[in-house]
Amino acid sequence: MRIPGHEIVGRINAIGTGVDGLRIGEQVGIPWLGHTCGTCPYCVQQREKVCDHPLSTGYTTDGGFATEAIADVRFAFPLAEDGSDVSLAPQLCAGLIGWRSLAIAGAGRNLGLYGFGAAAHIIAQVARWEGRSVFAFTRPDDTATQKFARQLGSAWAGGSDEMPPEPLDAAIIFAAVGELVPLAVNAVCKGGRMVCAGIHMSDIPCSPYALLWDERQLASVTNQTRQDGMDFMRLAPEIGMATHTTAYPLAEANRALADLRAGRFEGAAVLVPPG
Repeated sequence: MRIPGHEIVGRINAIGTGVDGLRIGEQVGIPWLGHTCGTCPYCVQQREKVCDHPLSTGYTTDGGFATEAIADVRFAFPLAEDGSDVSLAPQLCAGLIGWRSLAIAGAGRNLGLYGFGAAAHIIAQVARWEGRSVFAFTRPDDTATQKFARQLGSAWAGGSDEMPPEPLDAAIIFAAVGELVPLAVNAVCKGGRMVCAGIHMSDIPCSPYALLWDERQLASVTNQTRQDGMDFMRLAPEIGMATHTTAYPLAEANRALADLRAGRFEGAAVLVPPG
């Protein structure tokens, strides 16, 4: 049984033998991918994001639902004192997986985001900074989240059952809903890309091959790499990243999960340990 909790942000209070580049008291973040073996065929090929023997923070190694945590120095990202622990925490998974998904989606101008929560509200800001047009898809009739998406610069926001006003060059699906895949495929132009960004997703329904034809591509995202983390953490301050967070005491984790399921907040929830 592991201690859960990922997207850890805190300060270093002890450093192991042989660790260089970090100092006591420094603010660091620990992402979902917390360790890779370095010896499997994928690591040897510089593809550590699909390592055969990874450790995932809060899942296969102890996480942040605690007052202290131990981290692999290779996956401890300095945060340059660029914000509070609460404001920076969502960047360590939602931000990084979104960043990885955006890279796989390619450089197309019209970008669709299906599911406008923690990851999408961060990546929408990156995409707008890059000069792209963002099209946000929410639960049907979720006018509050659609308004939130427009406030962050989305060119259009509507229900996931709607077609965007323009064809998409790429779409990223953050919601763990397989039924969204054929909808996204139908919304992208010829040669467009659909990226499934979740760890889990419900079954994708059977669809006619004609939807995928014309060189449309479907891909998934597993993890970020260390280089992804370093690149994104350097870029976030330049963009002026503003995460929208709702903080809960760690003891109220179940209330935070219930509020998440019910859509009672926009952006991301962050659990704060005592002390």
